[in-house]
Amino acid sequence: MIAQVDESKYYTSEEYLELEVNSQERHEYIDGEIIVMTGGTPNHNKIALNLSAALNFAMKRQPYQVFVTDQRLWIPAKGIYTYPDVMVVDGEPQLQTGRKDTITNPLIIAEVLSNSTKSYDKDDKFAAYRTLANFQEYILIDQYKMHIEQYFKTDNKRWIFVEYDDLDETISLNSITFTMAIADIYDKVNFAQET
Repeated sequence: MIAQVDESKYYTSEEYLELEVNSQERHEYIDGEIIVMTGGTPNHNKIALNLSAALNFAMKRQPYQVFVTDQRLWIPAKGIYTYPDVMVVDGEPQLQTGRKDTITNPLIIAEVLSNSTKSYDKDDKFAAYRTLANFQEYILIDQYKMHIEQYFKTDNKRWIFVEYDDLDETISLNSITFTMAIADIYDKVNFAQET
């Protein structure tokens, strides 16, 4: 369990990492502030698992690696440590200097949206992710209704936006060869549980 976090205190990244390594909970670090990450709902977990399992299976014997929820990401330009729901890395993961547990080179990131993080994930977090040199594609998946937003980079500071809200649609990733039915992403998700 992490030591008591003083919300008024500024923490260095080194202090955060020392606390986080010994913690049973996950915490995000945003430029000196440590924020506890709340547990996910069954829908959140089902969606993340459905997507990550399909990606992992599709990437067998290909030069990509898939990571889920407990893999920490460092965003140096913004001073942020975070745990995306799903990440795909092209080739070997590049690790933060001096660390064996913190990735710095995601190609694709997917986040399952919750009411408490939706605005942050769409705005500030997406802006932070865009500072990563390898980052090319962002998927935002709503857990309360059938709705997915896909953003993919076409050029420096140019992104295309596509949205999906029908079970009969299929999402095609732009950065890798991968397609998945929206119905499969939402397999066994019960929207009635979330209302």
